[in-house]
Amino acid sequence: MIISKLITTLILLVFFSSQMSAQALEKSVEKKIDSLIQTEFGNKNEPGGVFMMSQHGKNLYRKAFGKANLELDVNMTPDQVFQIGSMTKQFTAVAILMLEQQGKLSVNDPVSKYIKDYPSGDKISIHHLLTRTSGIKDFTKMKSLSGIAQKEMKPIEMVDFFKNEPADFAPGEKFEYNNSGYVVLGYIIELISGDTYENFIKKNIFDKTGMSNSYYASDRKLIPKRAYGYHKKESGFVNKTMINFSIPFSSGSLMSTVDDMLKWQQALNQNILLNAKETQKAFQKYKLNSGEEFTYGYGWHLKDTNGIPDREHGGSIFGFKSMEVYIPGKDIYVIGLSNCDCHSPTEITRNIAKIVLNHSK
Repeated sequence: MIISKLITTLILLVFFSSQMSAQALEKSVEKKIDSLIQTEFGNKNEPGGVFMMSQHGKNLYRKAFGKANLELDVNMTPDQVFQIGSMTKQFTAVAILMLEQQGKLSVNDPVSKYIKDYPSGDKISIHHLLTRTSGIKDFTKMKSLSGIAQKEMKPIEMVDFFKNEPADFAPGEKFEYNNSGYVVLGYIIELISGDTYENFIKKNIFDKTGMSNSYYASDRKLIPKRAYGYHKKESGFVNKTMINFSIPFSSGSLMSTVDDMLKWQQALNQNILLNAKETQKAFQKYKLNSGEEFTYGYGWHLKDTNGIPDREHGGSIFGFKSMEVYIPGKDIYVIGLSNCDCHSPTEITRNIAKIVLNHSK
């Protein structure tokens, strides 16, 4: 009886000791992350951001910093809605793969199959658009962009805006970051689905994954918990430059929260939207015509954190910056969203991932 009690006591001591150790470890990690973020987002009276870190789908860190609205003196909260910029491209890529899964297209199809008059469209494939190897001129680098920035543009008008520009290189010759290719993809989604890009993403992705606080961006709609975007000038902070969201379109016009982005990550992991075969296409490295491998899949950069493979992407649009890192081998997801393009979450998000990775060994 005494031996039995002693064993029970020892088991309880070991259990509580491990619990206390885990809590101490989490507290230690939290302090390190707090300190890291404070270096860039420490001023409570400036625009700020929201950072979240999760492992195995469980939130281990979720905090807001600074102001969501300077004029109204509104503090940032973790459920704030941000423009996510180029993170939009992952949704566009998955939408294309969903259409492929339904048998409505192939990533090997030439662009000319859907846009008959596209220059060299028989040589540029959907795969080239997805991997940024098409050579199409990036419209964000065109001087004439300022002339249409405030205009409501139909997708075909956006495609016509850049399609006759000289190509930067032959399809598949090199990898170069490009927004135009993802605008073409958005237009193809509309042509094949018979629906607008906005509706397609909402019905087929946001609604299916429970992303109830994610939207196609608008400066006119009332969006609950919207974080307002800012620039920093010598004279102080100013409201973000206005742009018509039909311009970035399917390359950068979505809004979301850190919680919804975690739902998105989990939906991809659980094959809720795509089967395993289609999902793998988004997360594998491809080769150029020369046989050289490059580190971009379909909508994600494929890099590494402390030598462990990751998937990551950032975003930048007037008044906002965003960054996410996902480490599949450890199921660690880190995301940072900022409402001033003067505060970048990129390196902070990467460093948070490194801290968590070191503590999860």
